[in-house]
Amino acid sequence: MASKNYSKSHMNSRIYYRRLENGSLIYLLLYVDNLLIASKNMFDIDVLKRRLNVELEMKDLGAANKILGMEILRDRAAGVLRYLRRNILRRS
Repeated sequence: MASKNYSKSHMNSRIYYRRLENGSLIYLLLYVDNLLIASKNMFDIDVLKRRLNVELEMKDLGAANKILGMEILRDRAAGVLRYLRRNILRRS
C-alpha cells in the first residue's frame, strides 16, 4: 500500500490510511484475507476497489455489518462510523 501513497497506522499495523486530494481520509483495514474500506465518500471507496481489483482477486460483500466479532454502527446523516464489541467469549 505504500506504493499507492497509503501510510501504515502507528497504532495498528493492519490499518492503512490516505488523505485524499479533497481533504477526506480513506482507511483500509486488513485481516488475513479480509479487508474493510471506510471513507465518508462512496466514490472514493469505489475508486480504491477498482484499483485493488486490478491487482487482487476480490469479492465485494457490500456494506459490512460485522467484522471480527464487532458490530458496525453507521450514522450516515452525521457522517459517523462506530463499532460495538460484544463479549464474544462466554464462560460456562
